[in-house]
Amino acid sequence: MKCPYCGDQDSKVVDSRHSEDGQSIRRRRECLSCQKRFTTYETVESLPMVVIKRDNSRQSFDRNKILNGMLRACEKRPVPMADLELAVDEIEQSIQNSLDREVSTAKIGELVMERLKPLDEVAYVRFASVYRQFKDINSFMRELNKILEEK
Repeated sequence: MKCPYCGDQDSKVVDSRHSEDGQSIRRRRECLSCQKRFTTYETVESLPMVVIKRDNSRQSFDRNKILNGMLRACEKRPVPMADLELAVDEIEQSIQNSLDREVSTAKIGELVMERLKPLDEVAYVRFASVYRQFKDINSFMRELNKILEEK
């Protein structure tokens, strides 16, 4: 690690601690040349993900879009924000773990529905109605009947 004061490449780690969010490690280092101390952060490198939309266009993955979609589905429903954020974390982690750098909106939609269903069935149906683009009342009723059969 290059010293920010003198530019020397040699330093030693004096102290290491996990950050509050647990996503990085904070390291205090001391330059072996000038003996000044500085802080570095070590994080896991996440590769950029690309979302393939229905029209085959591509755009960068944005977790906020997932959260906003889930918030709309949960509007006026008793679903805690912390549960939604945890669900979005799980969805993002699932996509990262797949090792595919491209993911379809269809796959993301299915992951969202998997997480919404146990949180709130009304929110699940709301999201499914937009995501699956029900053409008529019969297709909507088939989805509702699936939920009822699972109980």
